[in-house]
Amino acid sequence: MRTEQQVPEWADPAVPEEALDPQGVSRRGLIRGAGLLGAGFAVAGTGVAGASEATATTGTSYGGDPELVWLVGDHHVHTRYSHDAKYDFSQLAQRGAQFGLDWMAFTEHSNFGHADKGAAAENAEVLKARAENPRMLIFQGLEWYIPAAEHGTVLVAPGPNNVALLQQFEREYDGKLTNRSADTPANEQHAVAALQWLAEQKRTGFVDDVLVLANHPMRLGIDSPHEVRSWRDTGVCIGMEGAPGSQGDADPAWVAYRGATNAQRGEYVNAPTAASFPGYPADAYRTYGGFDWATATVGGLWDSLLAEGRLFSISSNSDNHRTIWDTWRDGDFPAGQNFDSLGWKPSPIDTGVPQPGSDFWPGQFSRTHVGVTRYGYLDVMAGLRVGRVWVDHGQLVDGLDVRVAPVGSRQRGVTLGGRLTVRRGERLELRVTVTSATRPNFHGVLPKLAHLDVIRGIVTGPATDRDSWKAPDTRVVEQVDVSRKTGTYSLRIPLGRVERSQYVRLRGSDGRRNGPGYLGSAVDPGGPIQHPVNDGDPWLDTWLYTNPVFVDVR
Repeated sequence: MRTEQQVPEWADPAVPEEALDPQGVSRRGLIRGAGLLGAGFAVAGTGVAGASEATATTGTSYGGDPELVWLVGDHHVHTRYSHDAKYDFSQLAQRGAQFGLDWMAFTEHSNFGHADKGAAAENAEVLKARAENPRMLIFQGLEWYIPAAEHGTVLVAPGPNNVALLQQFEREYDGKLTNRSADTPANEQHAVAALQWLAEQKRTGFVDDVLVLANHPMRLGIDSPHEVRSWRDTGVCIGMEGAPGSQGDADPAWVAYRGATNAQRGEYVNAPTAASFPGYPADAYRTYGGFDWATATVGGLWDSLLAEGRLFSISSNSDNHRTIWDTWRDGDFPAGQNFDSLGWKPSPIDTGVPQPGSDFWPGQFSRTHVGVTRYGYLDVMAGLRVGRVWVDHGQLVDGLDVRVAPVGSRQRGVTLGGRLTVRRGERLELRVTVTSATRPNFHGVLPKLAHLDVIRGIVTGPATDRDSWKAPDTRVVEQVDVSRKTGTYSLRIPLGRVERSQYVRLRGSDGRRNGPGYLGSAVDPGGPIQHPVNDGDPWLDTWLYTNPVFVDVR
């Protein structure tokens, strides 16, 4: 089934503005402001040109990266083709469209039934979902049980071989299917070999593109720093979930309804085990402002990777399996059948009564924004790879543009994921344009950004200890109060004279739940904090994070 891809309604000048919802009107304003409405922003298809284009425009020297359109997506969604999820593809695609997604990826759990039958049958469902939703980019991927570690999203460009690649990869390299879950050096190496195999499939043209993102890295504490570095070094694993799914688990009303006793955002309720990396503290097994400890800790694991001078991206997603307050239950298997015999579960049945769950719908709460200049599958993947990414919860802002440039430069500057090369002693500034939320979010509340935090780290080169999770030269260097600002506004934040190579990234929040960061107030005076057990209303504690911009001093 061939789908004629269309740009989203907000990017299509043939769709009148009065036909758009408030979110669409806001996004059209952003794209019009970037001069990309209409012919400037077109469908790129699935050809390799999208990937090369996005890579070629990464900023270098004084550079002036192009104006970008930020596509909203979710790379981690499950259907009834996963053994522990329940929804039809059509339900999730419709919900994704309702909540403003431009792209999404179905990433079913590895399973013998899925590898043998489900993946191929799923492809027909994906093609149908694309035909029904031609204004959304819908990927078919996989949630990989990483040997000796946690899970990861395998994202594959559409094409004639994407299903064959997923099936072979699942059978030969999945930790569960190959019995390689134990934390052994041989199994760790098998994970690296799996990523190298994926790289070879792209190099030979078997698929147009493939990339991997580590999922919920600190949930079990079994993704050690040296494993993450080894995955990154393959060039295929480009990043990790900065925030996990399951953000509704500790909503107090939902906790009270189901009588929960130990609810945490992200379902991060674990403690160290014999399989866990012993260097992680017990606090690493909780979320902070809904974000994974590895991302939320200024000077922590994410920063220790960035301090090596290499990009490692973050994302945020729904990990949707079962939505809170939803009334659908699992469908009934025919007599004598089960998931492995079919490769999927029957369609769900509406009971009229809320069923167990901890998730939000795709796009309802968690969003990953990817910067592109054209609309296509490879453009999204290329944007992810080069790090043009920022994430937010609760629709905290409508738009965000971040650039680093020399003071006085007329260039737009280098944006997220890029590198700016400057002379030692040159004065730099951070240029930020924020478009405030203009409509109530999907909880019915108008979000308000309270502050933006400028985080700067010194690039010290490859880590001598590959199990290090600290970056002692990274800290919050300025917290900008924006609580009185509305509409679209711009900030120019001086970064001073640069003497050493470094990176800069931004973080912001609604300001309602802040405290000293995990490594102390001298490093992070007002960062995200843990919420009490059973008291993690996600809508009252929302944050945004950006990828870094690197500055190379010559």
